Amino acid sequence: MAQRTGVWLVGARGSVATTVVAGAAALAAGLAEPTGCVTETEPLRRLALPGFGDLVFGGHDVVSVPLRKRAEQLVDAGVLPPFATAALGGALDTADRAVRSGTRHQDGGPQARHADALAADLVAFRELQGLDTVVVVNLASTEPDVDPSRVPADPAELRRALEERAGVLPPSSLYAYASLLADCPYVDFTPSTGMRLPALEALAGHLRLPYTGRDGKTGETLVKSVLAPMFAQRALRVRSWSGTNLLGGGDGATLRDPRAARSKTRSKNRALERILGHPVEGETHIDDVPDLGEWKTAWDHIGFEGFLGVRMTMQFTWQGCDSALAAPLVLDLVRLMALAHRSGASGPQTQFGFFFKDPVEEAVPASAGVPGARPEHGLDAQYRELLRWAGSVRS
Repeated sequence: MAQRTGVWLVGARGSVATTVVAGAAALAAGLAEPTGCVTETEPLRRLALPGFGDLVFGGHDVVSVPLRKRAEQLVDAGVLPPFATAALGGALDTADRAVRSGTRHQDGGPQARHADALAADLVAFRELQGLDTVVVVNLASTEPDVDPSRVPADPAELRRALEERAGVLPPSSLYAYASLLADCPYVDFTPSTGMRLPALEALAGHLRLPYTGRDGKTGETLVKSVLAPMFAQRALRVRSWSGTNLLGGGDGATLRDPRAARSKTRSKNRALERILGHPVEGETHIDDVPDLGEWKTAWDHIGFEGFLGVRMTMQFTWQGCDSALAAPLVLDLVRLMALAHRSGASGPQTQFGFFFKDPVEEAVPASAGVPGARPEHGLDAQYRELLRWAGSVRS
């Protein structure tokens, strides 16, 4: 029996979201191969996952440019194939009709009513489409970091604060809260705060809802998560690792804000120290280059030490289209999270760390008095963890 699954995209009219909707329609129609979709490789393809044609799209956004128009722009940029708007226009229009305004969290006043309105959109979408599961995916622009200590840590106290004033939660966390109110699994594909607040994590556990994230691993950090374990396993000491990222499009413009850029670079750098086991010199820099449009370039310089202290270097360049790299991962995560939800999973889904720069950590009660195990960051180890889960999951 087909498993019709709702996909609610926060930032539903952005480049990644448009590529996700068009890509799912192309795959369902047999117009493209599932290149980049890990769930279409063995043994994951044997799982009871919803098909691409069983995904029903909706979302929130603060812009009004229709998906069909955004798709035309992406065709011109070389991101989507020329046939996209002609062959997939109907699917884009259908998804666009289900997009709702995401501006309510910016309208002032107590945030509780805004969260309740966002949750009502999700419930209405699920009921109108006759869906048993709706997976919420945050694809919105990167936000500045938030100090968790400034947000009430208890779910009941958080609710009271939301009922009394504005500005308690950043937008990503307001959407995460709304997804919990609507009984929806949540995926944060951005480095924004999202679900990573004690009150929201506790509420997800209480409601027995799964969540995962954050910051999709699509380019430079993907390469880092392969190379860093190589240096560690071969006992070659990495002394420095510096990178420069050149971005165009909306990402470049957003990350021009130093506060948003810090959120992104912290996410990108965290994996390196965790894999190597020690800090290294160097930083990751992000530059906005509007001329690049939907494309990005990353250049990394690695300094390492070999036998008898001999100094050596390695450099690599990664050039790619972020939307084309991200979209298949979003589709993978939606399908996997839908299965996890249907199988009764709840709380942080650490087995999906394979897809993220800064994966969620295992939930450990404060009463335990010990920290939880740190998430794995090496790509191969993450892949093995994903396969172990796939072999044990109850469909």
